[in-house]
Amino acid sequence: MPLPSPVASLRRLWTLDKFAPSARVFVALVGALGFSLWQGEPAHMVALFLGIIACALAETDDGWRGRLRALAFTLACFTIAAFAVELLFPYPLLFALGLGATAFSLTLLGALGARYATICTATLILAIYTMISVEQRGVVFDALWREPLALVSGAAWYGLVSVLWQVCFAHQPVKLRMVRVLKLLGDYLVLKASLFEPVRGVDLEARRIELARQNARVVEALNLAKEALFSRLQGRRPDGRLSRYLRLYFIIQDLHERATSTHYPYAALTEAFFHSDVLFRCQRLLSRQGVACRGLGQAMLMRRHFDHRESEQALEDLRASLDQLGSGSDPSQRGLLRSLDALARNLTELERQLALADNPEALDAAHDPSLFDRSPQGLRDGWERVRMQLTPRSEIFRHACRLSAALVAGYGALHLIHPTQGYWILLTTLFVCRPSYGATLRTLRQRVVGTIIGLLVGWASITLFPAPMLQAILAVAAGVVFFATRENRYTLATAAITLLVLCCFNQIGDGFGLILPRLLDTLLGAGLAGLAVLLVLPDWRGRSLERQAATSLERAAGYLGEIVHQFQSGRRDDLAYRLARRDAHNADAAFSALLGNILLEPQRHRSEAEPALRFLIQSHSLLGHLSALGAHRDRIRISTEHDPLATTASEIVQALEAIAAGLRGSGERRWLSACERRQPAVSEESVGEENDARRLAITQLELIQALLVPLDDAARKLVADA
Repeated sequence: MPLPSPVASLRRLWTLDKFAPSARVFVALVGALGFSLWQGEPAHMVALFLGIIACALAETDDGWRGRLRALAFTLACFTIAAFAVELLFPYPLLFALGLGATAFSLTLLGALGARYATICTATLILAIYTMISVEQRGVVFDALWREPLALVSGAAWYGLVSVLWQVCFAHQPVKLRMVRVLKLLGDYLVLKASLFEPVRGVDLEARRIELARQNARVVEALNLAKEALFSRLQGRRPDGRLSRYLRLYFIIQDLHERATSTHYPYAALTEAFFHSDVLFRCQRLLSRQGVACRGLGQAMLMRRHFDHRESEQALEDLRASLDQLGSGSDPSQRGLLRSLDALARNLTELERQLALADNPEALDAAHDPSLFDRSPQGLRDGWERVRMQLTPRSEIFRHACRLSAALVAGYGALHLIHPTQGYWILLTTLFVCRPSYGATLRTLRQRVVGTIIGLLVGWASITLFPAPMLQAILAVAAGVVFFATRENRYTLATAAITLLVLCCFNQIGDGFGLILPRLLDTLLGAGLAGLAVLLVLPDWRGRSLERQAATSLERAAGYLGEIVHQFQSGRRDDLAYRLARRDAHNADAAFSALLGNILLEPQRHRSEAEPALRFLIQSHSLLGHLSALGAHRDRIRISTEHDPLATTASEIVQALEAIAAGLRGSGERRWLSACERRQPAVSEESVGEENDARRLAITQLELIQALLVPLDDAARKLVADA
C-alpha cells in the first residue's frame, strides 16, 4: 500500500478538532523558547510558558473581533491577579482572605456563561502560577513587576497568535462543530436502530436510557455549534461560508427532531410484526442513515463527494416491505401499519434532509435566520444571573464554596508544614476540584496516575537528555500533547504537563529536587479536593433533581404549545418554535446529566436514582412523541382553538404543568382521575377515513396521554425519595 502524501496527511490532521489549538500552542511555545534563547535568560522561558498555558486555557471560541475583546478582558484579569499576588504574598492572613474571596467570586461569575467561567478559571490558574514563580524567586520588593510582566507577556503573545490564527482561519472551528454534531447524531441513529431489533427479552429500558444520554451529547454539541455561529455573526448579516453553515445548522436541527421522533412503542411493534421483516428493514435504514450522517461530516471535512446510496437503497427496501405487508395485513393491525407508514414518511424526509445538508444553499431563502442570544444583556441581567446562584441548591454556588474552602485549606497546610514547592498543592486542588462529586473523583484518580507517569518519564528524560536545549524541546512537545489530550485523555494530559514542568524548572534549578515534592503536593492537593466535595455542601444534600424534572416537563409543555400553534398557522421554522424545541431538549439533557452525576455518588446517597431513571425513560419517551408531532406538523391543520386536537393538546399541557407543580412542591394533581381513563383524543368518526395526518396527530396525543400516569407515578416517587 502506498504511503499517504504529506499533503494528504496534513489535510487529515487539519480535520482533527484538537489540531488547531495544539498548533497555536506549538507556535507560541517555540516563539517563547526562541526569545529566551536570544535573551540568554532561561528563567524567562518558564514564566512565558506558564503565561502561554494560562491564556490558552482561557481561550474562547469566537470570531477574531470577539477573540480580541476576550483577550483584552483576559489580560486585564491576569494583570490584576498577578499584581495582587505579588502585593499580598508577604502577608499570609490577608493573602488567605483574598484567595478565598477571589476563588468564590470568580467561580460565581461562571453563572454569566461558559465564556466567563473559562476566563475566570484561567485567572485563578495564573494567580497560582504567580505564587509558584514568586516562591522560586523569593520575595524581593524591588522586583514586584517581573513575574507579572513575564506571565502577562506570555499570555499576550499567545493571544496575538490566537487572534491572527482566527483572522486566517475564521470558519474552520464552525465546520468542526458541525461535523461533531453530525457524528454524534449519526451515533444516535445507530443506537436508536437497536430499538427496532425484533427480538424478545431485550432490555429496552436500558437501551432507552443510553439513547437519552446520547441525545444529551447531541444537544450539547448543537449548543456549541450555535454559539460558534452566534459569536461570529454578532448582529451581522450572514454571507459566504458563514451563511452556508447557518443553513446547515438549521438542517441539522430538523434532522435531530426527526431522529428523536417516536411514532409508536417499540415493544408493541416487535410483538405485532415479530414474523415480518419490516422491523429489520427499519433497523437497517436507521443504521445506514446514522452511517450516512457520520459520512456527511467526513465528506465536509475532506471535501469529498457525499455518498448515501446505501441508505437510499435501505429506504426503498423498507417501502417495498411496507407495501407487501399492507396488501395482506390483518385488519387488527391497521392502526400499527399507519404508525409504520408515518415512520417511513419521517425517515424518507430525513433522507431528503441528509441530501439537502450536502448542499445547504438549496434551503428555502425565507427560512428565519435569527438565533437567540443567551449571553447577559447588560449589567443588571448579569447581576440577576449571579444573584440567582446564591443558594445551596445551585451547583455553581456549592462549587464556589468548595473550591474556596479547599484552596484556603491548602494555603494553610503549606504554611503549617512548610513543604518544598508547596504551591503545587493549590494548583492540584484547583484542577481536581470539579462541580460534581463524580467528576472530582474521576479527575482525582486521573491526576494522581498522570502525575506519577509524568514524573517517571520526566526523571528519565532529564537523566538521559541533560542538554538544556533538548529538555526545552521536550517541554514544547509536552505542552502540545497537553492541549491535544486535556479534554478526553486527562491522564495523558497530566503526564504531559508534569513533564513540561520538570523540563522547564530544570533549566533554572534542580529538576530532580522537584520530583518528590511534586508527587507529595499532588497527593495532598488531590486529597483536599476530595475532602471538599465530601464535606462542604455535598451534592446529595443540595441537589434539586425534582426541580430539574419539573423544568423538563414545563419545557415539554411549551414545546407542545408551539407545535399546536403551528398546526393553526402552518409550518414555519421561526425562532419561537426552534427556541421551544431547543429548551425542551436542553432540559431533558440537563436532567440526564444530573442523573449521571448521581450514579457516580456513594451508594448510600443514590436513593433517588431508581425513580429518576424511570422518570427519565418516560420523559424522554414524551419528548420523542412531541418530536414526531413536530416533524409532521406541516401535514396537520386545525381550524380553531375549539378543534378537538387543540382541546386535547391543551389538556395535556395542563396535566404536564400540574405534575411540574407537584414536583416543585406546589399545586394539586386533580387531573389524574380523568387522565387514568385515557379516552381517545378524537373519535374515529370525526376524523374521516381520508385524513391520515389527523390520525397521526390523534395517535401521538393518545400515546402522550398514556404516558401521563407513569410520569405522575415516577414524579411522586421522586419527590418522596428526595
